[in-house]
Amino acid sequence: MLRQAARPLARAARPVQVRYGSTPHYNQPSGYVFSEEIGPGQKRVRESWETIFYTGFFGGLALAAAIIVYKPDTSIQAWALQEAKQRMEARGEPTKYTSPSQ
Repeated sequence: MLRQAARPLARAARPVQVRYGSTPHYNQPSGYVFSEEIGPGQKRVRESWETIFYTGFFGGLALAAAIIVYKPDTSIQAWALQEAKQRMEARGEPTKYTSPSQ
């Protein structure tokens, strides 16, 4: 009798297989953009924080791009080339290659 009472509980405790993404999900267009309804021929009114966000975000991207483009070359190859030229000039050797005239 106790076993018969425990069977439904044992079935409920089993994990149920859930398949996510098995069917295509599509939200039908509702006419709302950013949770606000815009009628035909109307322009969306920006909120107060949007201009500050866009200015800061894209201004920061432009500043970062300028810093990356104009940063000094600190690679080991650039340092080694400069050091080799200084040592060759100190020994009196030419640092520019001149092709032999034929």
